[in-house]
Amino acid sequence: MKKFIVLFREPDGRTIQHSEDEIKSHQENWKNWFATWGQKEKLQGGSSLTLEGRIIKDGNTVSNEIYKNHNEIVGGYLLLNCTGFDEAVEIMKTCPIYEFDGYAEIRELQNQD
Repeated sequence: MKKFIVLFREPDGRTIQHSEDEIKSHQENWKNWFATWGQKEKLQGGSSLTLEGRIIKDGNTVSNEIYKNHNEIVGGYLLLNCTGFDEAVEIMKTCPIYEFDGYAEIRELQNQD
């Protein structure tokens, strides 16, 4: 098995409004998605991220913010156990991240001893 990290990139949730029903449905889809892939032992860990952070530049300059590319932020990460990129891609194609215009970046972990 190989290990992969998935970075969830999405619009900053503070700039987009969704109805309570949309949010509830989205949360339920995430719950079911995690249950499905967790039972298949493909998920190793992960978490959503808060909107608070620090950016450090040149080792000295610290700002109280998170990195944003226009309106896009990294909203969370996931660790996967897969046979290769093809399997990781197939799993991630079923992810609810796309419901609210997010997307997933899959990267293989380098040192897997």
